[in-house]
Amino acid sequence: MDDSDKKEEKSNFEKIEDLTERALFGGRWFLAPVFLGLIVVLFAILIKFIMMLIAFIPNIFTFSFDEITMNVLNILDLSLLGNLVLIVTFSGYENFVSKIDIAQKHVDRPSWMGNLDFSGLKLKIIGSVVAISLIELLKDFLEVASLDPNIIFWRIMLHLTFVFSGLIFAIMEYVADKRETE
Repeated sequence: MDDSDKKEEKSNFEKIEDLTERALFGGRWFLAPVFLGLIVVLFAILIKFIMMLIAFIPNIFTFSFDEITMNVLNILDLSLLGNLVLIVTFSGYENFVSKIDIAQKHVDRPSWMGNLDFSGLKLKIIGSVVAISLIELLKDFLEVASLDPNIIFWRIMLHLTFVFSGLIFAIMEYVADKRETE
C-alpha cells in the first residue's frame, strides 16, 4: 500500500467523519419543534390565567381573606409556571439549537438570555420548582383542617426534597466553578 492509497483511505474516513459530524450537529434542530411546543404550552397557561382572573375579579368583594389568598396563590403558581416554561424555552433553544439573533440588540431582551448555561438553567428550574412547591404548601396551610395529615407530611417531605436537591445543585456548581478558576 503506497502513500497515495493511505491518503485516499484517510480522505474517505475524513468524509465519513465529516458527514457524521454534520448529521450530529444538524440533529440539534430536532429540538426546535419541542421549544415551539413549549410556546404553545405558554399560550395555554395564558388562557388558564385569564380564565382564573375572570373568575376571581368579579367575586373579590364576596370572597373571604382565605379565598382571596387561595386565588392569588393559584395565579402566582401560573405565573411561576409560565416563567419556568419561558426560561427553559429560551435557554434550551439558545444552548442546544441556535442563538436567537433577533433578540441580540433588542431593548427588552432579558439580561439572563444568552448568558444562562446548562448549569444555570438547572438552578433556575430547581428554584422555580421550590417556589411552586412552597406555594402549594401555603395553599395546604389554608386548607389544613380538610387535609389528611399524612398527605401534608408527604407534601412537606417532597418540598424539603426539592430544597435539598436545589442546595446540592448549588453546591455542585460552586465546587465546579472553584475547580475551573484554580
